[in-house]
Amino acid sequence: MSAAQTPPTPRQSRKPAGSISSFQLIFAVVLAVGLILTINFSSRIAAGRPILEAYDEIQREIAELEAEQERLLAERNAALNDYYVEQWARGRGKMVRAGEKLIIPVPSQTTVVATPVPIEVGAFSTGYQQPENWQLWWSLFFDDPPPTFSD
Repeated sequence: MSAAQTPPTPRQSRKPAGSISSFQLIFAVVLAVGLILTINFSSRIAAGRPILEAYDEIQREIAELEAEQERLLAERNAALNDYYVEQWARGRGKMVRAGEKLIIPVPSQTTVVATPVPIEVGAFSTGYQQPENWQLWWSLFFDDPPPTFSD
């Protein structure tokens, strides 16, 4: 062998033009898998947003209902108190204990009550004759004018 025709060393192996090395292939596969995972995770995050909003709304509603429950329980506990029951019975319930008499104040007859002044309905005239009730009903149900009856 001459110096011009030396055999290729392992580092200088000749590859045809346009061939892909194994490193490039692995890099492309890893890049594709990463891209697929990124798209998948972003779609899951986008799909989870309405669920999180509904969850937050439900949590707010639960907090409001718990506050209302606490208020109602406090009102119930106050209503179970003997003092509250007695005050209600004597005030709004109009109840008395044994031996007591219920006194309800009645306004006296000397109070001044404004009396309405009657207004005369026929005190003024517009020059228009009011139709009979049956004529009004007739005009509501039919398009023709009401019939005239001669006596």
